[in-house]
Amino acid sequence: MGTAVRFSKDVVPLGDLKVNPGRIVRQADETGRPILLTSRGRGVAVVQGLSDFEAGQEEREFMRSVLAGLADLEGGRELPLAEARRRLGLV
Repeated sequence: MGTAVRFSKDVVPLGDLKVNPGRIVRQADETGRPILLTSRGRGVAVVQGLSDFEAGQEEREFMRSVLAGLADLEGGRELPLAEARRRLGLV
């Protein structure tokens, strides 16, 4: 994923997005950092490059799966590897 937000460069008033959206999108894509859009001094939205967004989504889904697996282990819901392969049709 991208690098940490640099508040001196990555906080942009919403009006700037209206004036020059291409610059804001290009900045997010080139720097790998999200851009925080503000309205009246308050954060209202984030612009992020597509590849960084997709990577974040994949990472969150992976972590959800890991947590679900750990919960299954704690709850005694486990299968021998051979049984799991059989159920998935991998044998």
